[in-house]
Amino acid sequence: MTSRIIRVLVAKPGLDGHDRGAKVIARALRDSGMEVIYTGIRQTPEMIAQAAMQEDVDVIGLSILSGAHIELFPQIISELNDREMNDTVIVAGGIIPESDHAFLNDIGVRGIFGPGTTTADIVSFIEESVG
Repeated sequence: MTSRIIRVLVAKPGLDGHDRGAKVIARALRDSGMEVIYTGIRQTPEMIAQAAMQEDVDVIGLSILSGAHIELFPQIISELNDREMNDTVIVAGGIIPESDHAFLNDIGVRGIFGPGTTTADIVSFIEESVG
């Protein structure tokens, strides 16, 4: 039985310059058989949406430590909607307060993974979400 390879874009939005966690996740996703495109640090919402469209990804993983998720994530989702990418699974990781989870879920972030989440849990969530 052959299944399609899941394509994931991992991005660091905003001015956050710390990317160790994003690289760990990117490697774990790759090691699980997914195709991973890592855009690097300091990406604008437009850059993330454009890369996601060009790479025809199934999933966008946003890694953020700066606390700017409330401002940046809606902009990213708006850019994706402008490109008719409403079915792209969006997940987030990093330092995101529990009090912000409901808002992010309401705007379309499907999974939020904080410190201590295992890479196996993230892989499983993505596999189940893309189906």
